[in-house]
Amino acid sequence: MAAKILPVLKLATKVTVAGGALYVVYDSGLLGGSEQGSDVLEKSKAAIPPAINEWMKYFGLEAQVPTLPKVEFSPVQAWNSGVRSSISALSEAPTKLGDYTNQGLQYLKDLNK
Repeated sequence: MAAKILPVLKLATKVTVAGGALYVVYDSGLLGGSEQGSDVLEKSKAAIPPAINEWMKYFGLEAQVPTLPKVEFSPVQAWNSGVRSSISALSEAPTKLGDYTNQGLQYLKDLNK
């Protein structure tokens, strides 16, 4: 009986953790626009180091938390550059495929001469 319940319990735990993570991401605004994502980044930069220090004091650990690196570019400007690159590649794919096919056929014709 326990052997049949354990896989179901493991699956329920995984689904709960994944759903909770998705809820936190959506609620914090990470799935919004670039301005909203930049605001969340600034809030997290301000909130994470004090929380780490608090937990380290709670557990009695003594360690120095490294400072956050400075971001030299604006995340707002670079937010969707990966999406733009992917869509650009997909839009050029049929033309490139035709070009490569013609080059391959020409190569095969040259080999048969």
